[in-house]
Amino acid sequence: MRTLITIVAFLSFGLLSEIQAQEKHEILSPQEFCDKMKSDDVQIIDVRTPKEYKNGHIKNSTLINFFDDDFKEQLSKLPEDKKILVYCRSGNRSGKASEILENLGYKNIYDLKGGMLLWEKAKTDCY
Repeated sequence: MRTLITIVAFLSFGLLSEIQAQEKHEILSPQEFCDKMKSDDVQIIDVRTPKEYKNGHIKNSTLINFFDDDFKEQLSKLPEDKKILVYCRSGNRSGKASEILENLGYKNIYDLKGGMLLWEKAKTDCY
C-alpha cells in the first residue's frame, strides 16, 4: 500500500510539474515590468478600454481593447520576435490576454501583476 501511495504521489508531482512548465507567461512586479521595458525588443500592450487608456497609460504602450470583437485577431498580428509585456487595470484582463497569446503560439509573454492599480502605487524609475 505504501508503495502504491508513493507511486501515485510521484506521478501527481510529475504531472503538476509538466502543467507548470507549459505556462508560457510570467507575472512580473511593477519594478520587474519596468526593467523589461528598457529592452529594445519589447512590445507593450495595454488591453484596457480607450477611455481607461486616455486617462493614463504606460509610456510607449499600444492599446488593444480586450472587449473588441476582433481582439484575438489584433493580438495575432503582434511580432513574434519581441517580448510582449501586457497590462490592464488590475491584472485580470491581461492574464486572460496572456493565455490567448500563449494559445496563439507566442512566447516571452510578461503580465504586469496588479495592473495599473499596482503600477501607480509602485515607485519605479519608469515614469
